[in-house]
Amino acid sequence: MKLAEALNQRADLQKRIAQLRERLANNVKVQEGDQPAEKPEDLFKELGGALKQLKDLIVSINRTNQETVWEGKTLTEIIAEKDTLSMHIAALRSALDAANVRSDRYSRNEIKFVRTIDVNALQKRVDDLSRDLRQLDSQLQQANWTTDLQ
Repeated sequence: MKLAEALNQRADLQKRIAQLRERLANNVKVQEGDQPAEKPEDLFKELGGALKQLKDLIVSINRTNQETVWEGKTLTEIIAEKDTLSMHIAALRSALDAANVRSDRYSRNEIKFVRTIDVNALQKRVDDLSRDLRQLDSQLQQANWTTDLQ
């Protein structure tokens, strides 16, 4: 199995577990005299199996990410770089959004706000970092589809 397939399977398992949680919540309590639509014992058993599958899959994915070197870095390092780059971009976009809020003044007595940053330069920085993020994500996807799960 390729790493990308394992990642897709992990996402499917996470969705299934969320659905099982919801089904359990809907069936652990019923009105007196009624029967639950599904047996909670069966749902608990299915949940336990799904969680075990997920745990085993996560261990395999993490092991593969740690041991696979792609262009001089482990996949774990690339993922960490991607995550922090995404956070950096989000923080800069937040600053841009705050700087671009327009405040109308109706008289000279009202407070005037001025920008303390160069919006154009910051926008260019965000664009450059976003390009880097897309390239990094592309490399990671390529690695995921060519790497065998360990």
